[in-house]
Amino acid sequence: MQTKTYSKLSDVQKLLVKKAEEAASNSYSPYSMFPVGAALLCEDGSIITGSNYENASYGATICAERVAISRANAEGMRSFRSMAIIAKGGKSSNPITPCGICRQILYEAGRYSNRDIEVIMSNEKKDRILVINISKLLPFAFSPKDIVIKRRSSLPHK
Repeated sequence: MQTKTYSKLSDVQKLLVKKAEEAASNSYSPYSMFPVGAALLCEDGSIITGSNYENASYGATICAERVAISRANAEGMRSFRSMAIIAKGGKSSNPITPCGICRQILYEAGRYSNRDIEVIMSNEKKDRILVINISKLLPFAFSPKDIVIKRRSSLPHK
């Protein structure tokens, strides 16, 4: 997997990284001090952003990627092309990558979008950027086809 610099991205990819960076500025991250921003490119060309939102009950924290997808869903958008992710203030020079839960959400969003969503992952300096499709980030993904639904003709009576 090769890393790129910001200057090597397409104009659309640059715009998504810029919007993700702006979204990171709106992060509520008083515990980790690790603001993350995401920008989701919808099929119609609109861009929906999200930032991480932390909570003292750590399990209630919501990642930037899921915030963006949830916002898009709330607006009735369910077909996506690409997502950019960037973090501020991290100690690593490596690009930020989605957590496992976010990879799963992106994978399923791709399934209902009928596309393998492109994920653009940048470090804060934008000198190390990875661009890869979600299926490569989550090989052997669990998907709706893996769920066996048994339907009952009626509810059990007591």
